[in-house]
Amino acid sequence: MMNQIVLVGRLVKNMEEGDKYVTLACPRSFKNAEGNYDTDFIDIVLYGQIAQTTMEYCRKGDLIGVKGRIESLSIDDGDGHYTKKMEIVADRVTYLAASKGGE
Repeated sequence: MMNQIVLVGRLVKNMEEGDKYVTLACPRSFKNAEGNYDTDFIDIVLYGQIAQTTMEYCRKGDLIGVKGRIESLSIDDGDGHYTKKMEIVADRVTYLAASKGGE
């Protein structure tokens, strides 16, 4: 069995010191009823050296590839009710191209 995901998208904002989350804007490969491409905004968790390197070299709008895994969490709301949440945990981040603005 394998738990692996590969995503390609643009960074929504710059990472700051201490951040461990980034958001990727990933356009869908098909058009909606209005003839436009919808975009999914996917939160990615980065740890350790991957987070540090991504913060140093990648900027808002840059195209990156993320290889990772999906983890499920149970979150207690404090009243004994649990909610499930899915996270993408990056095992590897690959810089693909600079933002269209060329910052």
